[in-house]
Amino acid sequence: MVIGPVAMALAGPLAAGPTPGQDPFPVTIQVDASRTGPPVQPQWRFFGADEPNYATMKDGRTTLATLGSLAPDRVYFRTHNLLTSGDGTPALKWGSTGIYSEDAGGRPHYDWSIVDRIFDTYRARRVKPYVELGFMPEAMSTRPIPYQHDWRPGSGELRTGWAYPPRDYARWEELIFQWVRHCVDRYGRDDVASWYFETWNEANLPQYYWGGTREEFFRLHDAAMRGVRRALPNARVGGPDSAGAGDDFLQAFMAHAKAAGTPTDFLSFHAKGQPEVVRTGATSHVRMGIDTHLRAADHQFAAIAGDPAFRTKPIIIGESDPEGCAACQGPANAYRNGTMYSSYTAAVFPRLRDLAERRGLTLEGVLSWAFEFEDQAPFAGFRQLTSNGINLPVMNMFKLFAKMTGRRVAAISDHQVALDDMLRGGVRGPADV
Repeated sequence: MVIGPVAMALAGPLAAGPTPGQDPFPVTIQVDASRTGPPVQPQWRFFGADEPNYATMKDGRTTLATLGSLAPDRVYFRTHNLLTSGDGTPALKWGSTGIYSEDAGGRPHYDWSIVDRIFDTYRARRVKPYVELGFMPEAMSTRPIPYQHDWRPGSGELRTGWAYPPRDYARWEELIFQWVRHCVDRYGRDDVASWYFETWNEANLPQYYWGGTREEFFRLHDAAMRGVRRALPNARVGGPDSAGAGDDFLQAFMAHAKAAGTPTDFLSFHAKGQPEVVRTGATSHVRMGIDTHLRAADHQFAAIAGDPAFRTKPIIIGESDPEGCAACQGPANAYRNGTMYSSYTAAVFPRLRDLAERRGLTLEGVLSWAFEFEDQAPFAGFRQLTSNGINLPVMNMFKLFAKMTGRRVAAISDHQVALDDMLRGGVRGPADV
């Protein structure tokens, strides 16, 4: 289809954040429909959020229905806090399911009611779970008090009792086994086999998400994978959904998986940009940090490409966003409600694909950590797809992605910024078209 590459190219100027008042200029885009390339892959069809309970609320249900309609039964949703203790009352960067507790004698009690409502809501809207196995139930945590965090934008502590290793890894494994077995009974073996399963979130960021050591995380992951595969031997398992922090965590994960024989069907990591406010005299504007985003991804791509045991595995960028905190507000995040967000999305997706392809890798999915924030003021400045049930411009980008099918065709613009130039410095000079 000619429209696919052309639409990508035309979205470029807005992603560049042109200087206010910049004069129009001519652009020549050449499309050769006779030169077809590989099939268009729907890498866009992955989404996620911190707050699992929003899915069952009014605007959450509507947003999920929109996503599911774009590619029925091929859209996936990842969320934190599926195993977190609590009654299901959401807050910013918080949610809970009360899935696990213990009686006075220390005997496990499983309660699937809240998590079933969440997954039922997904499946009723033709969305499938990308299951994040976390966080730690209060009764299992090695440091349970305080348990629920008091984080708010700009204050509070995020890492509390939910973020620590289990006091009993056998009970952790059994919880995972019992839950996956329950899912198989409820949704069917074939359906659950099409889901993704991974352990935790960004365990390489101890200040936020993991209160244990690297070795304790690997032990946690191994136990979780055993639990999943005991319940469903052909389940799709992987990880580690680590932050793109420029460290060696992913390499260490791969080395551990090989040494321990931990099954790994896919690899996952995160990559984020870094927008900033640029002031010129009395005016200012937000300049996006696409170079930071691309370098974070390419660092991880290089690690995977360098390991013969893993370079053929499919890759999911399990969070891929213009910056790192969906629930944070502020001047540098002012891009979110307008077309800057949608244009950035149009610009970064094909570049991530190109980076993976030139290293000979298979990029299966790029997950946008954006959903909706229930019962907040309209257009409050969160990173989201909808606000109070209203689609934001970025949702239209995903609707456009969903229409891109068939095969890629050759297209070139005389104003596009070369991939290596964008990798080094983003878009700082002429606009990228």
